[in-house]
Amino acid sequence: MALFRRSKNTNKPLLGQIINLIPRHLLNSEIHKHQSDKGCHKYKTYDQLATLMFGQLNKCYTLSDVSFGLSISSTFLSDIGLSQSPAKSTMSDGNKKRNYQVFESLYYRLLSYYKHTLKSKYQSQIIDEIKNHNIKLIDSSTISLCLSLFNWAKFRTAKGGLKIHTVWDDQLGLPDMVNISEAKVHDRYGLLNNVFDKGTIIVEDRGYFDFSLMMKRIKAENVFVTRIKENTVYRTLEEKELPDDKEQDILKDEIIELYSKKAEETGIDKQKLRLVHVYKEDENKVIEIITNHLDWEARTIADLYKKRWNIELFFKAMKQNLQIKTFLGTSENAVKSQIYVALICYLLLELIKRCYCTGKPAFSNFCEKVRVCLMHYLTLDYICNELKPIVKKAKKPPQTTLFDLHNSGYQTILPL
Repeated sequence: MALFRRSKNTNKPLLGQIINLIPRHLLNSEIHKHQSDKGCHKYKTYDQLATLMFGQLNKCYTLSDVSFGLSISSTFLSDIGLSQSPAKSTMSDGNKKRNYQVFESLYYRLLSYYKHTLKSKYQSQIIDEIKNHNIKLIDSSTISLCLSLFNWAKFRTAKGGLKIHTVWDDQLGLPDMVNISEAKVHDRYGLLNNVFDKGTIIVEDRGYFDFSLMMKRIKAENVFVTRIKENTVYRTLEEKELPDDKEQDILKDEIIELYSKKAEETGIDKQKLRLVHVYKEDENKVIEIITNHLDWEARTIADLYKKRWNIELFFKAMKQNLQIKTFLGTSENAVKSQIYVALICYLLLELIKRCYCTGKPAFSNFCEKVRVCLMHYLTLDYICNELKPIVKKAKKPPQTTLFDLHNSGYQTILPL
């Protein structure tokens, strides 16, 4: 069996090469900051990180799967920097006791470390009128959990769940702020900070439509673009003219002001706002987009709101290709650790895809290729650009392989 045969590489399996993209000084800095190795003799922070990354990239559903996968070859363990394969109980204790914040902080440090590279290699949809603006997309995704097992994640009477509140940076093409809460927490209160630097454009769904929040952003000189709630009371001050020869999906563009009692209490009733009515042909409905910017073209506002699809695609990619729906532990710490390690994996996969792939593979296809090659000794460049699903003729394997070196005395001959 040639599972671990070295080919087109130096001496690292794919998993080891991915882990090596995490600068060791960054990891050591976070370990020291959070004292996450204090009192640990064997299963240290690096060991847990490498183990959880293996589980994520190999899509392991249980601790048994992770333990079994890592115990196949001692050479493979050595090449990814582990001294031994961890037992299920050891992994369970680490997930439960080691503070998840060490992995949370590491994600943000990696984001900062690779920020320039990630930004230069990412091509977002350019809207000419606002091409140099900082755009943040805000949304949340709910993950259902069994309340009897995850009793800390209360949602409804007989149902558990958690929410991943996310701020997506449109220039980076990655989340730059994530908060994990119980599913019962409303989107409006899910982020620790809803106000951003001056000039930031914030795009979000109507779950974040709140008068007091809108006033905070106006005072901070943020621009918000969101959907208005159906029961919102407003009066039209002016209706803007629409071009006759284009923008057929934009039905109406008007300047409005809010005048309900709650609007008066927050002071938003004194602000002129913009309301753009856009027809969505695919859903056969009209959506009403509200913003505090009065001068942009209606097309710009409609295209901005359309960008929300990027963060929806991110949630879809995470749920389909990484492990954030099935958890290896039931404690809050174990769940959050797994999610932040999944984010680290997502960042590193995006980094590889943007820097190594000459084409533009779909993220799901790229993840499958990584999963298949995770324990092979192949270069990143070869995996990204030369490995193709083509027909190859079989060749006689070498006399010995790395797998055979560790199991030569235990080969089994199946009776025929």
